[in-house]
Amino acid sequence: MTLPLSLPLRALAAAMLPLTCALAGAAPALDPAVRERAEALTRGGQHAGIVIAVIEGKDSAVYGFGRGNQDRLPDADTVYEIGSVTKTITGLLLAQAVVAGKVTLAEPVADLLPDYAMPETKERAITLRDLATHYSGLPRLPGNLAPADVNDPYADYGEPQLRAFLAGHAMARASGAAFEYSNLGYGLLGTALAAKAGQSYETLLQTQIAGPLGMRSTSSLMSPALRARLAPGHLADGKPAQHWQFQAIAGAGAVLSTPRDMVAYVQSFMLKPDPAHALAVQPQRDIGGGKQIGLAWIRDQAKGQPFIWHNGQTGGYASFAGFTPDGQRGVVVLSNTSTTVDALGVASLVPGTLPPLAAAPAQRKEVALAPEALGEYVGSYALAPNFVLTVRQGPQGLLVGATGQQEAPVFASGKDAFFYKVVDAQLIFQRNAQGAITGLVLHQNGQAIPGQRKE
Repeated sequence: MTLPLSLPLRALAAAMLPLTCALAGAAPALDPAVRERAEALTRGGQHAGIVIAVIEGKDSAVYGFGRGNQDRLPDADTVYEIGSVTKTITGLLLAQAVVAGKVTLAEPVADLLPDYAMPETKERAITLRDLATHYSGLPRLPGNLAPADVNDPYADYGEPQLRAFLAGHAMARASGAAFEYSNLGYGLLGTALAAKAGQSYETLLQTQIAGPLGMRSTSSLMSPALRARLAPGHLADGKPAQHWQFQAIAGAGAVLSTPRDMVAYVQSFMLKPDPAHALAVQPQRDIGGGKQIGLAWIRDQAKGQPFIWHNGQTGGYASFAGFTPDGQRGVVVLSNTSTTVDALGVASLVPGTLPPLAAAPAQRKEVALAPEALGEYVGSYALAPNFVLTVRQGPQGLLVGATGQQEAPVFASGKDAFFYKVVDAQLIFQRNAQGAITGLVLHQNGQAIPGQRKE
């Protein structure tokens, strides 16, 4: 971290100790290395609070570290934004509709939204499978996303804005051609499923998933009851963060939940899954690096051991949910700081995979650049065939999004030189002899990775 926490750490011994809450039967143990790391991350201020739910079949336990609601240890009923883990819920809604015979995976999304002017190429239309596997060809975010408040970026992006973007968007490549993580695509999928059902996304969530699974503290809308138990969100530098609100992009990341509810949700995939749950995790396409994707869920492996997972991150929260294909072990990790918790999640599923704790990023001096100067850097930069950095100009400076990740601000340390505050990484933009920007180099973890600017 480059800045101290804006809320002071409490000098309480209890803040260093896990709170265990057995949800059913025996209490599964938390891996000692994961426990130690969670204690270190909260003690050192990298995370305000972390809660880890460990699942072994029908048994589960919740371990809390640091600060949750009202500076208390987080527990099974503390509320968090789960970010892009929401996509697995949208994927399950799609699987339920397929199993019920209401739609097919090969069906064009235009069939569900006949009043929309949907972009397409001459090869074929965008299908529901394309949206659910990030093969739609749609960008990560809509080009007309211009939030009035950058700290609540989706609050004012409704169906009129979504319709306008889709009607004017020219596809850069055919749907089905390549993997490109798209919040826009999943937001569109949620909107399409809601339209097909003649209900709101929230109503679908409650009637199809939350209600049947007994997830009483799960919603895409903030209620007074949820807010009363909400762990206050923090930016990666420790500053307070706003709750994110959603309209047309709700299916990509709107859901709030608790460890208790998320245990029930993950167990619904682990324990004798019905046809819809089985379809949701069934591999549909390869996404590179030996990974496959189902309807949002990603199939991966570590140390030769397979697992299924998804992560999430909003302006003030981070999440990870995963389980082993044999249904024997699962995990949910939630944090009220927008810094990844993936390593804790993977190590809870596959012990011995936790990497060394990274050192805190060095302090760097921020300099001001004129808005017109920042505009030069806007564009997309390909670091690998399936990994692109997208740079756009927000109300308060440059925002950079990476494939499969949320946007983060970068700050100028000089002309063509920018740094992140959320991680120890820097971007150095490159120019040709005529002074035009042609690429960049990402410096992180001792590596220098070049990226060419896409036309």
